[in-house]
Amino acid sequence: MDYSRLTGMAVLLAAFSFSAYAEDAASLDEVVVTAQKEGAQALGAADSDAASLAAQRTSTSDSAKLLQDTPGVSLYGAGGISSLPAIHGLADDRIRVQVDGMDLQSACPNHMNSPLSYIDPAEVESVTVFAGITPVSVGGDSIGGTIQLKSAPPEFAKEGEMLKRGRVGAHYRSNGGAAGGNVAATLATEKLSLNASASAVRSDNYRAGRDFKAAGPGTPGGPWLAGNEVGSSAYRASNQEAGIALRHEGHLLRLDMSSQQVGFEGYPNQRMDMTSNSNTQVNLRYAGGYQWGALEARVFNQRTRHGMNMGPDRFAYGTLGMPMETEAVTWGAQVQGNMVLGEEDILRLGSEYQQYTLNDWWPPVGGMMGPNTYWNMDFGTRDRFDLFGEWEKDWNAQWLSQFGVRSGLVKTDAGPVQGYNAAPLWAADAAAFNAKQRARTDLNWDLAALARYTPEEGRTVEAGYARKSRSPNLYQRYAWSTQPMASLMNNFVGDGNAYIGDVALRPEVAHTLSATLAWQDAKEEHWGMKAATYYTVVQDYIDARRCDFGQCGGAANQTAKTGFLNLQYVNQNARLYGFDLSGHTRLAESATWGRFTGSGMLNLLRGTNTTTGDNLYNMMPANFKIAVTQHSGSWSNTVEMQAVAAKTRVSQVRNEMTTTGYALLNLRSSYEWRQLRLDLAVENVFDRYYALPLGGAYVGQGASMASNSIPWGVVVPGMGRSFNVALNVHF
Repeated sequence: MDYSRLTGMAVLLAAFSFSAYAEDAASLDEVVVTAQKEGAQALGAADSDAASLAAQRTSTSDSAKLLQDTPGVSLYGAGGISSLPAIHGLADDRIRVQVDGMDLQSACPNHMNSPLSYIDPAEVESVTVFAGITPVSVGGDSIGGTIQLKSAPPEFAKEGEMLKRGRVGAHYRSNGGAAGGNVAATLATEKLSLNASASAVRSDNYRAGRDFKAAGPGTPGGPWLAGNEVGSSAYRASNQEAGIALRHEGHLLRLDMSSQQVGFEGYPNQRMDMTSNSNTQVNLRYAGGYQWGALEARVFNQRTRHGMNMGPDRFAYGTLGMPMETEAVTWGAQVQGNMVLGEEDILRLGSEYQQYTLNDWWPPVGGMMGPNTYWNMDFGTRDRFDLFGEWEKDWNAQWLSQFGVRSGLVKTDAGPVQGYNAAPLWAADAAAFNAKQRARTDLNWDLAALARYTPEEGRTVEAGYARKSRSPNLYQRYAWSTQPMASLMNNFVGDGNAYIGDVALRPEVAHTLSATLAWQDAKEEHWGMKAATYYTVVQDYIDARRCDFGQCGGAANQTAKTGFLNLQYVNQNARLYGFDLSGHTRLAESATWGRFTGSGMLNLLRGTNTTTGDNLYNMMPANFKIAVTQHSGSWSNTVEMQAVAAKTRVSQVRNEMTTTGYALLNLRSSYEWRQLRLDLAVENVFDRYYALPLGGAYVGQGASMASNSIPWGVVVPGMGRSFNVALNVHF
C-alpha cells in the first residue's frame, strides 16, 4: 500500500477539518449536525426494517442477501458470500454500491469479489436502497440506483465515565454445514472511541432439493459429488476490522481499517473458482456541524490481490491448472457541504474523485499456455471526477421538492497486451488490440428532479424524473482475445458464455420516470402500504451480440439455439418498466398470544432490448412474498411463503435458459433476553427443488474451460432444506 500517498491525503483532510473547526467551534453543540430535515433523507430511499435485518443477519454469510426483502431488489447468483444485487433489472456495475461511504470495486474478470462481499453481515448496522429516482448527491456513474451499507457508528461514554462493550456470536446452517462466528469490542471515553471486530465462516457445497445431475466426481480422483450436490459452492473467509474515532463538540474524525482473506470460494456459474482473495481498506472520514450547516469529507484506499484456478470439483488441467491473477488499487476522496439556506432550504454541494488501477495476468503453465505471461489487462486505469449540486426545499406543509445536477469526467485506458506466445492463437488478437487508440474520455452528466406531496397525515405521493449515466467498466472495453478459452474467463453475468470487449463502447444513459404512493396510519404501527411504478429508457445500453470475427466467428455461433456462445459487448437501446407493492398490517393482538402482523411484497418487471426486440438478460420474473409474524414477550415467530413465477422471457442472443415457477415455505423464530439473542430457522421447509431464476448456468464441475465440454441447459439450483441456528450475546 502506498502509505505516503494516504498520509498526504490524510494530512490535507485533517488540515482542512481543523481550519474549518477553528472558525466556528465556539458556537457548536455536542452533536454532529447532518443538515437533513425530518423526512428529507427518505426522498427516493427505502431503509430496511431493523427487525428483518436482525433476523437475516444471522441466517446468511452473504451481505447482499440482507437486501432480499427490499421491493424492487433481486440477486444474481454467484459465490456463497458474493451475490450481485440488481435494482429493477439493472445489476452489478450499473448500481452504485457504497460500504461505509466507500465506492468499492470488483477486481476480477468474473466480478467474484463484489463490493458487498467485503463486509460481513454481522457488521451491517443499516441498509438503504435508492431505487427509481436517485438524488445526485448519492448517485453518480450508475444508472440503476444506489445501495448503501453501513456499520455501526462509534460509541462514546458519558462525561467522566468509561464505556466497555462487547459482542460474540456464532451460527450453524445444516445445508452445506456452514459454520461461523464473530466477535467485537468497544472501549471508549467521552472523546475517544476504539473498536475492533473479527469474523470467520466456512461452508461445504450445498445441496438442492433433489438430484439434478448424475452423481460422480467432477474430476478424476476428485471428491464424489452426489446428484443433488451443487459443485463449486463451498467457501471459507475471514474479516478483521479496527477503528478509532475522536469527538470534540460538533466534530467527528474517524479512521477505520479492515482486511479480508478468502481462502476459497466456489462459483457454480463460472468457469473457475476463487482460490485466494486478499483485500485491505483504509477509510478516513470527517463530519462536523457549523453555523452554515454541515461538512462531510472522506479519503479511502482499497487494495485487492485476487487469484483464480480450478477448485476440487473441476478438471485440473495438469498440476498447475490455469492460474489467473489480478491486482487492483482504488483511491477515493469525497467532500460534501450541506448548507442550510433557511428553515425551508438546503443546498448540497460536493465533489468526488476516484482512481482505479487494474492488472490482470495469467502465469504460463506450458503447452499452448506459455512460455510468456498472458496479459488480460495490463495497467488498466479508470479515473473519475464528479461535481454535483442539489437544492431541497419545503414549499409548505404539503409540498417538498429536490433538484440536482451532477457532472462526471471518466477517463479509461489500458496498456499493450500479449498472449502466451507468438502463435496466431494469441498474437493476431494482441496485435490488433495494441494498434487501437485505447484511451477514452467520457463527459457524463446526471439530473434528478423529485417532488413529494403530502395531502394529509399518513398519505404521500412522490414522483420524479432522472437522467443518469454510466461509463463502461474496464473489461467491457478492454477484454481483447477472441480465443474462446480466454474469452470464457471474461464473464461477470454467470451465463457460461464467452465475452469480448469493445474499445469504442459509449456510456449508457438512462431516462427514468418513477412514482410512489404510500398510505399508513398516523403512527405507522397498525398498517401501511407502498406502491411504486417506474419506466426507464436506456440509450447505448451495453448488451451483447454474437461474435462474427477472429477466432470466435463461425456459422454455428450465429445460429445455435442451444449451447454456450462467443459474444461481444455492444451498444444498443433498452426499455425497462415495472411495479413494486409492499405493505404490512396488524392482524390481531391479545394478552395471551401477543401481536400478529402480516406483511407482503409483490414485484413485477419487464426488460426489452428495443434495438433487436430481444428480452434483456436475467430479468427477475413476477414474484411475491407474504409473512405472518407473532410477537409475544421475548419471542418473535414468523411463517413466510415466497412464490416466483416461471421465467419464460429470456435473452435469445445469449441462449439464456428458462426456469419453472416455485413456492417455498420458511419458518423463523427468535428469542431475546437481556443481552442474548437466539435465532432458529427452517428454510425451504418442504425441501423443494427449484432453479434460481437469476442463478445462471451450472458449470461448476467437470472440464469447465472448454465452451461446450460440459452439459448446457442446467440452471444453478436453489438450496434445499436447511436448519439454521445462531446465538449472539452483547455485554
